[in-house]
Amino acid sequence: MKTLTTLLFLLVSLSGFSQIYNPVKWELKAERFAPDSALITVNADIDKGWHIYSQVQNKSEGPVPTTFEFEHNSAYKLVGQTEEPTPITKKEPAFNNAEVSFFEGKTTFNQKIALQTSDSLQITMKTTFMACSDEMCLPPDTREFTVTVDKGPEFVAAAPVAGSFEPEGGDLGIWAIFFAGFAGGLLALLTPCVFPMLPLTVSFFTKQSKTRAKGIRNALIYAVSIIVIYVTLGLTISLSLGPDALNSLASNGIMNLAFFIIFVVFALSFFGAFEITLPSKWLNASDKAADKGGLIGIFFMAFTLSLVSFSCTGPIIGSLLVQAAVNGNVIGPAIGMLGFAIALALPFALFAAFPGWLNSLPKSGGWLNSVKVILGFIELAFALKFLSAVDLAYHWGILTREVFIALWIVIFSLLGFYLLGKIRLPHDSEQKKTSIQGLVGSILVFGLVVYMVPGMWGAPLKLISGFPPPSFYNEGWSLQNAPTAGTNNSDQTTDVAKIADNEFHCPFGLNCFHDYEKGMAYAQKVNKPVILDFTGWSCVNCRKMEDNVWSDKNVLSLLRNDYVLISLYVDDKTTLPEKEQYVSEITNRKVKTIGNKWSDFQTTHFRANAQPFYVLLDLNGKMLAKPKGYNTSIEGYIDFLNKGLKNFEKGS
Repeated sequence: MKTLTTLLFLLVSLSGFSQIYNPVKWELKAERFAPDSALITVNADIDKGWHIYSQVQNKSEGPVPTTFEFEHNSAYKLVGQTEEPTPITKKEPAFNNAEVSFFEGKTTFNQKIALQTSDSLQITMKTTFMACSDEMCLPPDTREFTVTVDKGPEFVAAAPVAGSFEPEGGDLGIWAIFFAGFAGGLLALLTPCVFPMLPLTVSFFTKQSKTRAKGIRNALIYAVSIIVIYVTLGLTISLSLGPDALNSLASNGIMNLAFFIIFVVFALSFFGAFEITLPSKWLNASDKAADKGGLIGIFFMAFTLSLVSFSCTGPIIGSLLVQAAVNGNVIGPAIGMLGFAIALALPFALFAAFPGWLNSLPKSGGWLNSVKVILGFIELAFALKFLSAVDLAYHWGILTREVFIALWIVIFSLLGFYLLGKIRLPHDSEQKKTSIQGLVGSILVFGLVVYMVPGMWGAPLKLISGFPPPSFYNEGWSLQNAPTAGTNNSDQTTDVAKIADNEFHCPFGLNCFHDYEKGMAYAQKVNKPVILDFTGWSCVNCRKMEDNVWSDKNVLSLLRNDYVLISLYVDDKTTLPEKEQYVSEITNRKVKTIGNKWSDFQTTHFRANAQPFYVLLDLNGKMLAKPKGYNTSIEGYIDFLNKGLKNFEKGS
């Protein structure tokens, strides 16, 4: 690179040019947009026919990139990278046809500053750049500027316009819950408590009924009874808790710790440490009712199956209900139980209609217990998700992304060895040879283990997105970086912006805010629309959106260059200062934490309490498009962002 720059310089000198070229005029401005935050604006006025280069280039082949170096000063800290507009990209013959990115005409760069003082201060910056035209390139030049940040006024951001909206993509979660329940029902069929009941129950109906049609009818009534029993259980949970309570389960520290313990207990039960059973009185009472015959008798036969199989189905049902409940949808548990019950009941109806199929079923044996053990490993892996939710919400920094992934690698490695027959538990039968099914299963499991290994060093791991903590919650996280409420604490001096901003923890290094007023004030300074990202530390779907949608280069470019991102965590447990606490007009509950504040903000202004929830706003708080919920369509998200930009430009 030095050789190429020297050659270009000699070419300019030897060509006989005596004129001094100054194709780029620089101007530096500074504005305080909040008591402890400022914006440094660097304007470059580039002469026609000339251009300067982007901050990111192929340094081995391309030109010298533009750089900005700020003088070290304890009175301020840089927040994020220096922002630049979307550059022009093309292949340039002068650099061996390397693809370069550059700017022409008037170009503006922005750098956010976290201030440690409320007084005015001077900031010194150096910029190094290389200017080229179609005919020549000038040697790299360095300019130094000093700008003063004045003591600014207090800022009041425009409040968003309140309204009631149904976000796009809102129905996807219901279907996900249903299919999760259906999958759970299929797994329950393969447990030793349920599988042997299939031929026994179907044979009973076919033998006790005088005609085949009556046997099929009784089996159908039996199947419908199973569905009614489990859906009633789901509805009872839904109606007793309500939507607000269901939504709060996802972020409640005590509940998440309880769920962690419950899942560990379920796992130990599946491993054979003990059995989870219901009181024998319930079973005896159900048996007596089943002996009465008729429709009531058939119903109680189904009820007896539910009670007898509880030691196997209980952990599956419990896991499903927890996942459905923390989803925050009022009918989630009922929908989950509907899927579970249909999957559980369908085989009884089908085998009654076609009894010959019973001959094709595999015989009961040790493989049924293996299914339980496999489920135990899965339950143990899921348990870590709930412990992680607590760790994230309270910013303990214990179960970081690397630790979480390491534990998953260990759990699934043990599962792989179990499938190969290298690990045996007390209730397992002796296995002399590895089965074909075990070999195939172990290949898949060890494949997942190998896939997860790069995640220890920052790989995205889209396949399991939403389960590990976000990428920025890594070993570099410390309590010093953790949020602290309040914006005017003069005693707090950290190496990052004060948490009213929280700029340091943003996906993919995006320059974002975690305070609505500061984010809106910044948007007004840079004249960009706002994307409100209502999210949560324990929100699985939020991580899935970030890992699978925001990671797309086009989406990432729009978020980085065209919007001001304000991510509001509704489950942040950081306590608000006493003077900032209040009673919500919507819920009549005390708002005590940062999470409470943003949750109430979302409910008050947008009549929604589910996450993720994305809202596009102009500088006056007016919506630019219909809010969007969880939907992993990249094209749909790009259309959503482009529609907001189009409407913003119309209103400008």
